[in-house]
Amino acid sequence: MMSRKFARNGEQKGFGIEYINALYGYALMLTRNKVEAEDLVQETYARALEAQHRLRDDSNIKGWFFTILRNIWLNQMRKRKLGPQLVDVDGEECGADLLPGHTRNSQEILISKENAEQVQSAIGRLSAEFREVILLREFEELSYQEIANVLNCPAGTVMSRLGRARAKLRTLLAEMSSQPLNSGKDSR
Repeated sequence: MMSRKFARNGEQKGFGIEYINALYGYALMLTRNKVEAEDLVQETYARALEAQHRLRDDSNIKGWFFTILRNIWLNQMRKRKLGPQLVDVDGEECGADLLPGHTRNSQEILISKENAEQVQSAIGRLSAEFREVILLREFEELSYQEIANVLNCPAGTVMSRLGRARAKLRTLLAEMSSQPLNSGKDSR
């Protein structure tokens, strides 16, 4: 047990680096600001490196990083006494655009890009608590218990919140798909 902890301390430079993109995506979803997200991830890694000696051998390191990041963000929000600010994020660098494509031709690529943009837009319209649980489950693939640990709530709350978030997301996507593409033209 001790040797594993010492090995972690000896490998500080690479500790948790495999989670950096996921953490940045989560931070960007929380802050809705690229610079603040970068700062949040940097602070997360600084605190994780300081505290890594306290990890047990059976620790869920990925969930631990997400918990640290969220706690830092919550503390920042408390200090500011503001809620999260919503700003538009251009579609080129968001999480939905980073999903690997499994398309074969240009038409499928276009349809996939349009679908990803619709999903991204719909997720952006969700409340912060719903966006957060969707991101952690669907994009980061954390278990219900891992999400519960990150959000500091019971797993049952995670499940019900996720169910409500998915229902709201389906409604938003249905509304978006029913809107006419050419709003100025009558298509009879």
